[in-house]
Amino acid sequence: MDQDTSRFPSPVYKDTVLAPLFEGVKRYHWRYQMQINFAHAVMLAEQGLLTPDEARLILDGLTDILEALDLDSLVYTGEHEDFFFWVESELRQRLGPDVAGRLHTGRSRNDIDHTVFKLALKERLAQFRDQLASLVEALIRVAEREAATIVIAYTHGQPAQPTTFGHYLGAIIEVLLRDLDRLEEVHRTVDLSSMGAAAITTTGFPLDRERVASLLGFGGVQENSYGCIAACDYTSATYSAVKLVFLHLGRFIQDLNQWTGFETGHLYVPNAFVQISSIMPQKRNPVPIEHLRLMSSLAIGRCDTILTTLHNTPFTDMNDNEGEVHAAGYEAFDTGARVFSLLAALIEAVQVDQAKVRAHIESSCITVTELADTMVREEGLPFRIAHEIAGGLARAMIAAGEGPSTVPFERFQLLFEQHAKRPPRLDQASFRAALSPERFVSVRTVLGGPALAPLAKALAGYRTRLSVERDHQVQHQVDLEEAAERLAAQVSLWRSGGLG
Repeated sequence: MDQDTSRFPSPVYKDTVLAPLFEGVKRYHWRYQMQINFAHAVMLAEQGLLTPDEARLILDGLTDILEALDLDSLVYTGEHEDFFFWVESELRQRLGPDVAGRLHTGRSRNDIDHTVFKLALKERLAQFRDQLASLVEALIRVAEREAATIVIAYTHGQPAQPTTFGHYLGAIIEVLLRDLDRLEEVHRTVDLSSMGAAAITTTGFPLDRERVASLLGFGGVQENSYGCIAACDYTSATYSAVKLVFLHLGRFIQDLNQWTGFETGHLYVPNAFVQISSIMPQKRNPVPIEHLRLMSSLAIGRCDTILTTLHNTPFTDMNDNEGEVHAAGYEAFDTGARVFSLLAALIEAVQVDQAKVRAHIESSCITVTELADTMVREEGLPFRIAHEIAGGLARAMIAAGEGPSTVPFERFQLLFEQHAKRPPRLDQASFRAALSPERFVSVRTVLGGPALAPLAKALAGYRTRLSVERDHQVQHQVDLEEAAERLAAQVSLWRSGGLG
């Protein structure tokens, strides 16, 4: 083999890998790296692994680098492999190799990187949860406003039963509250520091991993050092939970798309959310709903990018969970923020077209289920016989072009006598009431039903659960702020020559 005279980095490697990664750190991660540098230096000083003078010099040097840093003018040249080594070089220029080199005692770029990614995800998850909670608040407001507004519930794509818009939205709200619960669990996974794992097996130096975690605002330490570097489940858990949010919202958005279609027309979209056709003067296109569907799909796709990248990778240190992967994942959060904002505004603006809803209730005869129930309660019939009477009435109404409010009472009487072998006790007023959508909703007072009492109780419960979620969010923010204050205080103390 000829003597290797090549020098790192190869120009093509520099342009295709190292420079883009460097730009990614500048855009997303540099401040977390610097935060870790300060926290690690404080811990080393407290553990006696740095003298007070060394700690002061290193912290002064890091502060000077931070104050002098001009990201816009910082261009990757290949002189240093990455941002980490650029910072180390800057520190060496200020302090010399002997002092500057002591900052890296007991750590590796491996534990630094995973801790950086966790800090970045914690911040994005906090914003994401706050935005999702705001959407849930908007949905609760609309559900309260529309608690008595009749709509049609569909099963298998067909009209099934009357319910209320508030009751329908309550189902969406419950799903999103469970999504918030899942995101809280994800937070607990991400909120574990990897610092102190070093390359993968920790170090022989007496580090205080809990102290670094505390200074960085983590809730604790991820214990097994191999897992700190290899597990990567903080990434897979995050994007799995985020994906579920948009999978769930996508189903809701698809309903909105159907309900605003011309043939259904149950939801009216105000002009502020309607685009026109460039050629067809009559068109009203509620395309924000399509954009919601598109953005939700894009968010899911970006989550899948991360999950697919991690699929079938070795359980060890690898580039498949490094900066470029995380940078791609952050786009899911950015797209998601747009979904939450647009959907909250749209859902508060739309109105149920009661005339079209009631016309479709008439033509679909969906209130006959309650007529069957009424015959069981008032006439003492077995449900199967009551079902046969109601089913026969529905078929007769559809064939005759009649609806629940127009079908002759005599038609019901005849069917009743044929099946029950006696005349009904129900009079015409009771019969007509049993076929009204208002009666259908009002008698469904079972827990979780659409009647006003159980729905009001449910909505109050949703507000309570959302309040608990908000409390968690506030506490997480307080924890981060207190950690930042602790770190700043310790940096100031050691820079002044204190002993921690």
